[in-house]
Amino acid sequence: MTQIRANALDELSWRGLVALSTDEDALRASLAAGPVTYYCGFDPTAPSLHMGNLVQLLTMRRLQDSGHKPIALVGGATGLIGDPRMSGERVLNDHETVAAWVDRIRDQVQRFLSFDGDNAAVVVNNLDWTSPMSALDFLREVGKNFRVNRMLAKESVSARLNSEAGISFTEFSYQLLQGMDFYQLYRRYGCTLQTGGSDQWGNLTAGADLTHRIEGISLHALATPLITKADGTKFGKTEGGAIWLDPEMTSPYAFYQFWLNAEDSKVGDYLKIFTFRSQDEITALEEAAKERPAQREAQRALAEDITTLVHGEETMHRVRAASQALFGSGDLTTLDASTLSDAVRELPSASISSGTHSVVDLFAATGLVDSKSAARRAVTEGGAYVNNLKVDTTEAVVDTADLLHNRWILLRRGRKSLAVVEVG
Repeated sequence: MTQIRANALDELSWRGLVALSTDEDALRASLAAGPVTYYCGFDPTAPSLHMGNLVQLLTMRRLQDSGHKPIALVGGATGLIGDPRMSGERVLNDHETVAAWVDRIRDQVQRFLSFDGDNAAVVVNNLDWTSPMSALDFLREVGKNFRVNRMLAKESVSARLNSEAGISFTEFSYQLLQGMDFYQLYRRYGCTLQTGGSDQWGNLTAGADLTHRIEGISLHALATPLITKADGTKFGKTEGGAIWLDPEMTSPYAFYQFWLNAEDSKVGDYLKIFTFRSQDEITALEEAAKERPAQREAQRALAEDITTLVHGEETMHRVRAASQALFGSGDLTTLDASTLSDAVRELPSASISSGTHSVVDLFAATGLVDSKSAARRAVTEGGAYVNNLKVDTTEAVVDTADLLHNRWILLRRGRKSLAVVEVG
C-alpha cells in the first residue's frame, strides 16, 4: 500500500496533471508515508460545475484511488465573494442563490468520490467556520499573517490594479478567505495538501503560508496545468460558454459531441486527463489517431468514457445512438423525443406549418444549400436525404407522415451537413 500511495504522484505526472508543486520531493515522501488528507475547493459562482472543475474532481479521485483521503470543499463563504477575474469585478450573488448553488454543487461533487472505506471522502462548507467569525477576529487572526506586497503580486490582482476598473477590497480579500480554509482544514482534519488549477497558485500557497506562520509547519500545494485546445484557447469554452456538468445546462448530446470533435493533436492529452484508461490503452489510441484519423477511434473512446463518467452508461448509449443516427449510421425512429430534441437543438432550422412541403423548398429554407437550384443539384447528384432516406426525385415532398415524434424532419446533405425542419 505504501508503494501505491507513493506512486500517486507518478500517476498524476504521466497524465500531465502536475504543473507546480511546493516541494515535489517532500510531497512524494509525504504521500509514501501517508495516507495524506488533501482538499480541493469549488466555489458556487454558478449553478453547476464545468469541465475545468472536472479536472480537479478526477485528480482528487486518482489520489483517493491511491489510498489518500479527500476533502471536497464547497465554498459557501468564498462563493459570496468570488475569486478576482482578469476581466473585472464580479456581480455579487445574494445569500439565497449561493446557498442553493452550494447544494447543487455538493450533489455533483459527491458523484465522483467514494464515501466508503478508511479513506472515505468528506464534503465541507467553509461558511461553517467563516460565518461565526467577526470582522475584527478575522483581521486579527488571519489578516495579521498576510503581507500585502505578496498579495499584490498575484497575477489577477496585479492586472486589475493596472486596469481602469481597479479591484475592490472585497475581491482583494479573497486570498485571506481561501488561505484560512487550508488552515482550518489542517486544524480540523489534519489536511496537509491542497490541489487546484495553476491559475489558483497564489491562493493555494496563501493557505500554506498562513499555516506555516501560525503553526510553524509546512503544508503542500499541487497545481494542475490549465487545459487548452489546439489553438491555445482555454479548455472547455465554446462560443456558447462553458461545457457544464449539469445536463440542463449542457445537454448530454452536446456534451458527447464536444468530445467526439476533439482535435487529433489533443485527444491523447484528454484521454490521460479525463479517463481512467491505462497507459498502454491510451498509447494504442494515440497511435490509431495518427494512423487512422478518419476513423476517430480515440475520440469515440474519449466521448464514451467521459459521457459515461458524467451522465451514466444508459445516457451515453442513448446519445451515442443519436449521434450515429443523425449522420446516417442508425435508425432515427428509435430515438426518444428528449434525446432527439437535444440532438437537433443546435442545427440550422426552419419552421413550417403542417401539410405537404417540397423537399427542395425545405433544403433552401434551412440554409443547407444556397438556393432551390442548388437543392435540385444535391438531389440529382444523390446527396440529399430526408430522415436518412435518400431523396431520388426533385419533385419529392414531405408531409405529416414523415414527422419524427410528430414534430421534426431531419435533412442531410452529403455525409455531415445537417438541418432540421420543425412543425410550428
